[in-house]
Amino acid sequence: MQEKRKSIRYRTQAQAKIPGVFNGDALLKDISVTGCCVECMSRVNILPDTQYTIQVIPEPDSQIGKFEVLAQSRWIHAREDACEIGLIILESPKGKQFQRYVDYLAWRAS
Repeated sequence: MQEKRKSIRYRTQAQAKIPGVFNGDALLKDISVTGCCVECMSRVNILPDTQYTIQVIPEPDSQIGKFEVLAQSRWIHAREDACEIGLIILESPKGKQFQRYVDYLAWRAS
């Protein structure tokens, strides 16, 4: 199945946290300048079309510090022991860190 996206999504190995939603870490599965997918290893209480702040902790090899993005949930796929959340990115207060990370992932994928 071919994905219809505005921007290419890049696979990551970053950790993600959504303060106030769940206490544990989650995996940032993929990211682009317009969206991302977060996988949690437990069920979480995420509501569709709701804004969340996501703290991203890039993998150490990227040499990029942590940053936050404001994102809006678009879909949730919940299973008994995990869930995936698709989000669109609305803004990043530390835009340079975010853009550097996407650029790093694009370089790594090429």
